[in-house]
Amino acid sequence: MHMADALISTPVALGAGIVATTLLGVAGYKVNKEKGINSRIVPLMGVLGAFVFAAQMINFTIPGTGSSGHIIGGVLLAAFLGPWAAFLTIASVLIIQCLVFADGGLLALGCNIINMGAMSTLVAYPLIFRPLTRNCQSTPRLLCASIVACLVGIEAGACCVTAETELSGITALPTGTFLALMTGIHLAIGLGEGLATGAIISFVVKSRPDLLATAVSDSAEPRGSLKKVLIGFGVAALLIGGVLAIFASAYPDGLEWSIQQLTGSTELPAHPDKVAGVLQHVQSATSVMPDYDSSFSGIIGAVMVVILVWSVTSLLTAGRRHKTVRQ
Repeated sequence: MHMADALISTPVALGAGIVATTLLGVAGYKVNKEKGINSRIVPLMGVLGAFVFAAQMINFTIPGTGSSGHIIGGVLLAAFLGPWAAFLTIASVLIIQCLVFADGGLLALGCNIINMGAMSTLVAYPLIFRPLTRNCQSTPRLLCASIVACLVGIEAGACCVTAETELSGITALPTGTFLALMTGIHLAIGLGEGLATGAIISFVVKSRPDLLATAVSDSAEPRGSLKKVLIGFGVAALLIGGVLAIFASAYPDGLEWSIQQLTGSTELPAHPDKVAGVLQHVQSATSVMPDYDSSFSGIIGAVMVVILVWSVTSLLTAGRRHKTVRQ
């Protein structure tokens, strides 16, 4: 669902960028104030972010459509990190994908952070997943909650893509048909993500039933007790990014497929705006592995997500320490 610059006008991109930046600022404040940047949440954010980056490289085929999809991972992240830390983490994934791998346009980055990050972590998780699992963490309940939350999150994102495209007014895509195609194909993608998310959460919770509730708290539980979870997700990220990503479906994703149904091609004309042109040159300079054209893209990207997440949390920690010293 990564939007390309060709779908977005500069004013819409600017508005989305302001909203996304504001949400990131609030997320940093919330995580620092409510949870603190402790020795538990930082490695969890990094390793889970790496896992989601790698998992997004696995496009699965949607039978009978000629399309493919991949998980977004926002609900999965929020289940273990809470909504605001999850939002920071998935935003880091999207930023690395955009700047290093040219996955999604730089002009459209704010839109992508809202559509894939905010809709899953700040909407679907708190409104759907958390209420459904608050008093029960049984496997059937976790699976059901994951499916419904992922469906809500991904469909909300698909609706946002359509709305942003319509507000931009730089394409000839018919809004009603585009919306129907987007929500239809992403219904199947959301179901696939929900099943995968529910399976992963249920598997982890079987050995660590406390993880959903206390993994990011300031409890006195020894850090070593979390090592198996961190190692497990870390190894999985390397395995998926280094091996399994090779077998990803080559079919266009849900957004590209929807555009193809309307225009006959997954590509749209280049953006006419000068600002977009400048940003495309910037992205060309930063994207050293466009379209994940290296065999090591998954591993390199996962490591870069860890570095970015830890850099962000280090800045938040530095700010908090500076405030403490002044007091």
